[in-house]
Amino acid sequence: MSWLPFIGRWLEERAGLNAALTPVLDHPVPRRSASWWYTFGSATLALFVLQIATGICLALVYVPSADKAYDSLLYLNYEAPFGWFLRAAHFWGSNAMVAVMTLHMIQVFLWGAHKYPREMTWVVGVLLFLCTLGMAFSGQIMRWDQDAYWGLGIGASIAARTPFIGESVVPFILGGPIIAGRTLSRVFTAHVFLIPGILIALVGLHLWLVLRLGVNEWPMPGRLVDRETYRQRYEDDVHKDGVPFFPDAARKDMVSMFCAAIFGPFGPHGVPDPSIIDTAPKPDFYFLALFALFALLPPWTETVLLVFGPPLAIVLLLAVPFLAGTGEKSWKRRPVAVLGVILIVLTVTTLAGLGVVVPWSPVMSAWSALPTPVAYVKGRTPLELQGALIIQNKQCRNCHSLGGEGGRRGPALDGVATRQTRDQLIRQVLQGSGNMPAYGKNLTPAEVTALVAFMQTLRPDNQPPARPSVAPAASAR
Repeated sequence: MSWLPFIGRWLEERAGLNAALTPVLDHPVPRRSASWWYTFGSATLALFVLQIATGICLALVYVPSADKAYDSLLYLNYEAPFGWFLRAAHFWGSNAMVAVMTLHMIQVFLWGAHKYPREMTWVVGVLLFLCTLGMAFSGQIMRWDQDAYWGLGIGASIAARTPFIGESVVPFILGGPIIAGRTLSRVFTAHVFLIPGILIALVGLHLWLVLRLGVNEWPMPGRLVDRETYRQRYEDDVHKDGVPFFPDAARKDMVSMFCAAIFGPFGPHGVPDPSIIDTAPKPDFYFLALFALFALLPPWTETVLLVFGPPLAIVLLLAVPFLAGTGEKSWKRRPVAVLGVILIVLTVTTLAGLGVVVPWSPVMSAWSALPTPVAYVKGRTPLELQGALIIQNKQCRNCHSLGGEGGRRGPALDGVATRQTRDQLIRQVLQGSGNMPAYGKNLTPAEVTALVAFMQTLRPDNQPPARPSVAPAASAR
C-alpha cells in the first residue's frame, strides 16, 4: 500500500483538493451549534445525495413512455435485483427530505437564523424548499398510476386558472391538449434534469452563504441582533469557543433512518385509465393538507385560493427576513412567532390527517363544471335535460367547451349534432376514438341514451342534423 501516499501527493499537487477542502471541514462553528438541533440542514443535504444516487439507478431501468412506464415500475418491484429496495429508498428518501427540510425551516425561523446577515440564506432556502416540492410532485407523476394521472389532471386544472396565461400554460405542461406520452416525457425531463440542476445550483449557493456568514449561534434571550455590532461579536464568539465543523458537527449527520427495508416501495396503484371518472386521487403527504382543504371548502372558493393562496404564501416566506431582520433571536422572547408556528403546524397536520382518513376529492367545478347556458336547455324534453345534467356531473367540460366555455382538449360540443349521427355519437361515447377514452363501462345504458339525446340538440337552428350515408346499392332500388 506504499503507492497510496504517492497517488495522494500526485493528486494534491495537481488538483489541490486538500487545500480546497480543509478550510471547509475545519470551518469553525459555535460550540452549541454542533448539536442535534442543528443537523436538519445537513441531513437534508445527505438525503438529497441519496436521492441522486438512487435516482440514477432507477433511471437506468425506468422507461418514460406512456405504454411502458407502469410496466417498468412493476419490473423494478418484482424482478430487478434490489429494484424494490431502490424504489423504496427513493420514495421514503423523498418524503424524508420534504419532512426534514420543513423541520429545518421551522428551526431556522424559531432560532432567528433568518435575521441579519443571513437574509439571503433564508431566501435561497425557501427556493430550495419550493424546488423540493416540485421534485416530489413530479416524482409522484412518474409513478404513472391512477393517482398520478388524475393528480396531474387536477394540477393542470389549477394551472389553467392562472390569469392571462392559463390557457397557454396547460399545453406547455402537458405537451399537448391532453395527458399523453409527451406529458410523461416532459415530467421525466423536469424530474431528472431541470429541477435537479436548479437544486444543485441552489445547494451550492446555500452552502457558500453558510460558509461565508457562519452557522447561526445558539439564540440567547436578551442578545439582540444589531447590524453595526453583530458580525464582530459573532467572529469573537467563534474564535473563543468554536469547534471545527468536521467531525464535531458533521458526525451527528451520520445517523439516518430508512423505511425502505421495512415498508418497501410505494405504488404503482392501478394502470392509469382516463375513463375511470369516479375516482379519488390522493397526493403524497406533503400535499394532503391542500387536498383536504379544497374538499372541505365550497367550490366557489377554489379559484381564489388556488390562484392567490400559494403565491401569497411564497411572498410572505420570502419577506420574513426583511420584515424581521433584527432584534431578538430567542424563541423564548418571540411569543407571536412561536404561536404562529404552532397554529400553522396544527392546521396543516389536522388537514393532512383528514386527507388520509376520509375519501374526499377536490371538487374542481370552479373550472370544469361551468353552468350550461340557458339557450342550450330551453325547451328541451325531460330526457334531453337529463343528458345535460350528465354532462355536468361527469365533468365532460374538462375536455369539451360549450358556449365558448370549458376545456380545449377535445372538440367543442357546439354543433356536434351536425358532425355525427345518433349512432356515431353512441359509438363515440361507448368505444371512444382518437384522444377520447371509452366510457362504456362507466355509464349506464339510460345515461348514454339521455346524453346522446341532449347532444343531438346541439346544432344551429339553420343547420340540419347529420344523417347516415346511404349505401349505393340501397339507393339504386
